[in-house]
Amino acid sequence: MRAMPIVSSAGPARPAGPAADVQQLALLAGIVTVVIWGANFAVQKALFAVLPPSGFLFVRYLVMPLCAAVLLLVVTRGRWLHLPRADAWRLAGLGVLGHGVHVSLVTYGIHWSTAFSSALILACGPVFTLLILHLAGIERLLRGQVLGVAVACAGVLVFLSDKLLGRQWAATGGDLVLLFSASLFSYYTVMTKPLIQRHGGVAVMAYATLAGSVPVLLVSTWPAAQAPWAQMGALHWVLLLWASLVSAFLGWLVWGWVNERRGVGRTAPLMYLMPLVAGLGAWLFTGERFGTVKVLGAALTLAGVAWAQFSTAGPPREAPAQVD
Repeated sequence: MRAMPIVSSAGPARPAGPAADVQQLALLAGIVTVVIWGANFAVQKALFAVLPPSGFLFVRYLVMPLCAAVLLLVVTRGRWLHLPRADAWRLAGLGVLGHGVHVSLVTYGIHWSTAFSSALILACGPVFTLLILHLAGIERLLRGQVLGVAVACAGVLVFLSDKLLGRQWAATGGDLVLLFSASLFSYYTVMTKPLIQRHGGVAVMAYATLAGSVPVLLVSTWPAAQAPWAQMGALHWVLLLWASLVSAFLGWLVWGWVNERRGVGRTAPLMYLMPLVAGLGAWLFTGERFGTVKVLGAALTLAGVAWAQFSTAGPPREAPAQVD
């Protein structure tokens, strides 16, 4: 699912005239994309009732690299873009980490956990990005950011407390896997930014996806061959293609266009709708229920992430959207 970019509350001035229509269209497209991403947690849980995560990953990484390669060829008018060897190797390693390891962990984490828990845990991505930027010496944490990180961590502990006290080790393990995977994608986000600035987002996505697909397909091919494909109905195939093409691939493209038109500073707050949409979808379609403690923990977590994210100074700092 999706990591929120680190931004400040500042943003570009709202244009008037015909450009305002484009802004409104971009806002609508952003809201629709976030709703699709939020609903995708319930979609994956529905798929995992029939198809094991290995089967889901196998199909996804047959489809995604092909789409990424075709997109790159379209953008470059049929010529494959060759990167400098050092950048190509670096991007290959980041692709294995950001796509192969991260997406695989997210997929199994969602399988072990619940839809709402998964969305909320992954929403902690900006906290890890701030910490990585600080540890790398790129940015200094402000007092408000430190307090926001502390509130977010406390919220996560409150949110997970019912599972910990109830000794629900599988669900707790799934949440911890998701938390770790969020940190991996934050690292991927920080490390790929210079490459995106040099070669463009489409080239980075294509190379990273192709590199990340190799280990996923190698590991998942045999388990996928044992998957109960005969039990997959038409609806399951629609959901599988929806999660692979619409939510992941097209969602990434639309989100990039929305950020380009509106600016990351004005678009990032939409991401806070994703856990709410995921929670509603989980309640309606997967039977997930939320007690007072869980709702309080979720509120604290989102408040802490928002506090840390917007306690910044200076111009917005852009980061690519997560592809899940």
